[in-house]
Amino acid sequence: MIAEGPKEQAKRGAATIGEFIREQRQQGQVSVRQLARLAGVSNPYLSQIERGVRKPSAEILQQIAKGLRISAEQLYVRAGILETREGNQELVAAILVDEDLGERQKQVLLDIYESFCRENAQTRASADPSAVAATGS
Repeated sequence: MIAEGPKEQAKRGAATIGEFIREQRQQGQVSVRQLARLAGVSNPYLSQIERGVRKPSAEILQQIAKGLRISAEQLYVRAGILETREGNQELVAAILVDEDLGERQKQVLLDIYESFCRENAQTRASADPSAVAATGS
């Protein structure tokens, strides 16, 4: 079997997120036109996302999530923008969509935040051994 290159992986990821968006839209009984209006994008652009032709930015995914009334984190994880992370997912999502931060800055902030979350969990676990089971450490 031949390994996928970055272009193939990106195409597959775009198709996966597009399929997920289409499924969520259909389950919510929302038309492409309605979701496009709610998300502030054009009908053709949303259609291209659903077909896997275009890969949406984190900002567009956040707008689509609002239109679908689902968490932006679900879309970020599906799109490969975000791994399942520890901590407050709303905070993580807010960092990811902040337009004043560069991609590297966002990653550094998230890494620091996760480090603090792990450190605090370890501190709680050492203070209360029964907390180990709750944190999964």
